[in-house]
Amino acid sequence: MGGHGAHADKPYYLHGKHMYNLDRIKYLRVKMLIFVFTCFSIGVVSRVYVVIS
Repeated sequence: MGGHGAHADKPYYLHGKHMYNLDRIKYLRVKMLIFVFTCFSIGVVSRVYVVIS
């Protein structure tokens, strides 16, 4: 085979080392708050739905 990193999509993965720069995301606190609230809401709603039905 081609060895490490030898695949046809290699040019599209060159940005990978900068993909997770969380300190550079704008409005990180707001986005994380929305994400956590959404996950919590899905967990609560799914349990309530199971108990009711």
